[in-house]
Amino acid sequence: MTGPDAAPEPAPKPKAIANPWHSRPIDVHRWSDHPTAIALAIRIWETYLRDLAEKESRPGPKPKTSYLNQLKVLVLDLYVAWLEDPELSIGLPMSSNGWDGNSRYNALHLTRKITELVRRLHALELIDLAPGSYGGPFATTNRNTRIRAAAPLADLFRDHELSLSDIRHHPDQECLILKEADAEEEGTKLVEYTDTDATNEMRRRLRAYNALLSRTFIDIPELEEGFVERVITTGKDAGRTIRIPTGSSRTFVRRIFSRGSWNKNGRFYGGWWQQVGKQYRSKIFINDKPTVEIDFKGMHVSMLSLEQGVELQGDPYELPAGLVPGAPDVLQRALIKQLVLTAINARDRKSAFSAFRNGWPTGHMAKNLVNTDLERLLDAFIAKHPHLADRLCSDQGIRLMYLDSCIAARILDDYTAAGIPVLCVHDSFIVAYDEVERLTRMLADVSRQQLGYPLRVEASGPSLDTMGQHSREVQLDFIIWRQTARSEGYLQRLEAHERALQAASGGSV
Repeated sequence: MTGPDAAPEPAPKPKAIANPWHSRPIDVHRWSDHPTAIALAIRIWETYLRDLAEKESRPGPKPKTSYLNQLKVLVLDLYVAWLEDPELSIGLPMSSNGWDGNSRYNALHLTRKITELVRRLHALELIDLAPGSYGGPFATTNRNTRIRAAAPLADLFRDHELSLSDIRHHPDQECLILKEADAEEEGTKLVEYTDTDATNEMRRRLRAYNALLSRTFIDIPELEEGFVERVITTGKDAGRTIRIPTGSSRTFVRRIFSRGSWNKNGRFYGGWWQQVGKQYRSKIFINDKPTVEIDFKGMHVSMLSLEQGVELQGDPYELPAGLVPGAPDVLQRALIKQLVLTAINARDRKSAFSAFRNGWPTGHMAKNLVNTDLERLLDAFIAKHPHLADRLCSDQGIRLMYLDSCIAARILDDYTAAGIPVLCVHDSFIVAYDEVERLTRMLADVSRQQLGYPLRVEASGPSLDTMGQHSREVQLDFIIWRQTARSEGYLQRLEAHERALQAASGGSV
């Protein structure tokens, strides 16, 4: 039957989530004051969940955050995941003890009520859901429940069009993180620390930096869509292609300390530029200007050597050919460099060799190097640099990361005070091309003040001697910048960013 009296087409039922590992954790600080975001949450609330208001009106303790605002966080994060990749799921705990409304890492005070919202949305066929699984302590199959927007919710998203620039993080989100174990370990428990003058000051400075980043347009002109695709090369997801969004939803930076100590690690994590690789980083524009990345050269090896009173000369990883049979010199150097960097972070040789092999993609020849092969390489490196013998495989990395994080903090603080955005990639920094000379001097000065000696730097992009020193070259570079092709998608994202800034400033920029 067709025509005006025909029964409406039934809404598509939720699909099974074929790959629940294609996911990320829920972002419990997703927030927006944009009228459209508020209207979306209210529409879902009024249409499907209005009866929950009765529960909130009953006598008894009230949650710090209402059902409606918890729904808003959940829906906005589902929206962001859907914009990034419609197949991407978000993971969240469904047990009552998985939510601590009083945690400093839960600034919006989400509670187990959010699990009730998840169950209701799934029953209403607004979300797809894959239940969590538990196979015992440390089982590789353990995972939280996964959810994503189903077709009816996606239709609501289309009716309430938002851009990633319209969805931000709540300003009270904790940016100073203290973990019980190393930052890289998944599932590491977060420490509920007590603030001191020092933590309050670190947080104040980092919030100022994040505020500057939120006002800054950071993107890649050649990208039509606002994401970079990257193939995972190691681990259980090896071979899978993931999308890394380049928009404002991925600029929030945290400073993470490890092992329950304020002098271990302390590096800055979170910006999307840390996840896309050097090839794409070289194409980043900041506020529509091309950039240059400046690296500390062999940072941790240099720091360890200088602590021993030895200044490295030449390429520390250049060793006699043939140490890896069948490997050309370029590949051998790459293998030695990765092995040494892994050894700096490891507690002993056995764990260093295991971690080294895990760091290479399936099928790479490095996977087949046995411990005796790696012993030979490491011993050859030590023979060239005997002063580093007791510095390798002795858990030095966590200490060195703290030292380089202090250098990074000084750089970020200085540039933030000047209102100039700079992006940190642990041992390198990305700045607009006309800031290269200043940053180069600052890296030398700050490393000298922090460590007692200046570290060498090198630039990726235009050479240091043509940036800021010769006006003709700078003018030529400016012309090239003006002629750089910008995709239509990039220009639209730039326009959306400027609109969001104007709205946030009350209509004036």
